[in-house]
Amino acid sequence: MRKILTIHSPSACVIGCLGVLLLAAMLSGCSKEEKPKEPVVEVQAATVRQGEIQQIITAEAVLYPLHQAAITPKVTAPVKKFYVNRGERVKEGQLLATLENRDLEAATIDNRGAYEQAQAQYKTATDASIPEETKKAQYDFDEAKQQLDAAQKMYESRQELYQQGALPRKDLDAATVAYVQARNQFNLAQQHLEAYQAVSHGAAVKAATGQLTSAEGKYLGAKAQLDYTEVRSPINGVVTDRPNYPGETPAAGIPLLTVMDTSQVIAKAHIPQEQAAKLKAGDAATLSSPEAGQVNGEVTVVSPALDANSTTVEIWVEARNPDGKLRPGSSMTVSMSAQTVKEALIVPASAILTGTDGSTSVMLVGNDGRAHQQAVEVGIRQGDNVQVTKGLNAGQMVVTNGAYGLPENTQIKIAQAAPANDEKPTGEKPGKTEDKD
Repeated sequence: MRKILTIHSPSACVIGCLGVLLLAAMLSGCSKEEKPKEPVVEVQAATVRQGEIQQIITAEAVLYPLHQAAITPKVTAPVKKFYVNRGERVKEGQLLATLENRDLEAATIDNRGAYEQAQAQYKTATDASIPEETKKAQYDFDEAKQQLDAAQKMYESRQELYQQGALPRKDLDAATVAYVQARNQFNLAQQHLEAYQAVSHGAAVKAATGQLTSAEGKYLGAKAQLDYTEVRSPINGVVTDRPNYPGETPAAGIPLLTVMDTSQVIAKAHIPQEQAAKLKAGDAATLSSPEAGQVNGEVTVVSPALDANSTTVEIWVEARNPDGKLRPGSSMTVSMSAQTVKEALIVPASAILTGTDGSTSVMLVGNDGRAHQQAVEVGIRQGDNVQVTKGLNAGQMVVTNGAYGLPENTQIKIAQAAPANDEKPTGEKPGKTEDKD
């Protein structure tokens, strides 16, 4: 037994040593396991650029002609003849139609005769009768003046002789009486002439003038009624409506023809008060529609009062329409440039992150290849572009896609680097965008 135990002891020792070595190897392998790598997030980014941006206010508008005349005759009579058709261009003062007017023409002739007769009577009264009476009154006055002068000289001469003792008293008394009578006669003639000039002559002239004026008024009234039967265009434009036919009598108050001046159109839109406060007459604008394309215009009216029904402000945008492709009555989109900033810092709108408290920020691409949140202040928004007024510098890069939920200091990889969307290069027309303060 002892020999057997002595022989097998070395084997047991070897087995024990192998177990210890295996356990140590296992423990060593666990201690040398690698740590997990930091994740890298793939994002899209854009460069902060400096350029021009505009604040565009957009609204739906209805087109109206620059001028329009719905021509309604002042007299009611059948249509005698039309000289134009719908769609024809006409000029100011052009004859468009005539109404039946034989009765008015006869009345005009009758009143013209009465007017001419009053003219003749006025001429006779002023050139013949009245001057004859004037001459007679003037002649009596002149004769009385001469007699007064002669009697005065006789009186003065005899008074001088009487004072010298060369003339008896009775001759002086006779000269005095003659002088007094001549003076009375002169005063009477003078009063008669003045009274005639002030009353008689003025009344005669006034009567003749009144008859002439009355006759002239009646003639002009009849002639005006006759002229009303000739329907003429008050403006340059196009005949857009002619509902009647020759021989028909248009209803009272219903337009016989409608003429529109479509060389220019006015787009009328209604916008909120806060947007209207940013606009003024002279601001650039565009009109656009799928049918007419895009046309340049200009803001001409910003109403100073609110619309009572909608509490909005009416805006007029005027545009030239030489080829007639802008049709009054149609709807178009009007875009008005309220503000332009020449050298603004611009980033894509997708780069702006808005917090629950209304704060705005961006995720900057740092030089260390990591994302860093940066608070910013924004200004004008135009399409996919936003003005940054504070917090960024030109040339920095901001995350445009993948920024939401991205933790601070996360390692990032730029999948696509592109400049900010330059929707409107300098000098181009404003496009359709939303307005934002």
